[in-house]
Amino acid sequence: MEEANTRTKFKRVCVFCGSNPGNRQVFSDAAIQLGDELVKRKIDLVYGGGSVGLMGLISKKVYDGGCHVLGVIPKALMPLEISGETVGEVRTVSDMHERKAEMAREAEAFIALPGGYGTMEELLEMITWSQLGIHKKTVGLLNVDGYYDCLLALFDNGVKEGFIKPAARQIVLSAPTAKELLEKMEEYTPSHQHIAPHESWKMEQLGEYPTKQDAL
Repeated sequence: MEEANTRTKFKRVCVFCGSNPGNRQVFSDAAIQLGDELVKRKIDLVYGGGSVGLMGLISKKVYDGGCHVLGVIPKALMPLEISGETVGEVRTVSDMHERKAEMAREAEAFIALPGGYGTMEELLEMITWSQLGIHKKTVGLLNVDGYYDCLLALFDNGVKEGFIKPAARQIVLSAPTAKELLEKMEEYTPSHQHIAPHESWKMEQLGEYPTKQDAL
């Protein structure tokens, strides 16, 4: 009965995560739990295309649960991030910029699991795009066992020191569990002012496809 009442605001969520599993089991468990929550809500996955580390765990969990999985990976990273068989659809691109743009276009929201420089760079770009008005999509941070406490404290310090507006600080949602994070994301309403009008950005930068109505 619990699954029947689960909300499904998002049809496709992009998950940024590491190609490594991390040193502790808690990170692998979190990737699997996020995959479970996506499956419960019948949410398809967009991710970086790797079959190793946290990327491999969540993609297999979502795919085995019957949801569509789209992996987007630069050709140069295929030997490093793909080991054995991949799951779902794999789309190869030329570089990291194209990878991020493609994932942004395909997804309706973004979640970052623990990861390294690449994961944090992807997360921060989506936060920045939201602040600028390039997209209007929800951004969530799965703060597993306090992994991102220091990053969140840095954001708070940015507000204190006058570099981040208080309303813009609310762009990134965070929670320690997948269930709690997705519930926050379902209820989120933006409160920040975009730096530039959403309509002023070129379509290829928006991370959004035109709607059927737009095409008429």
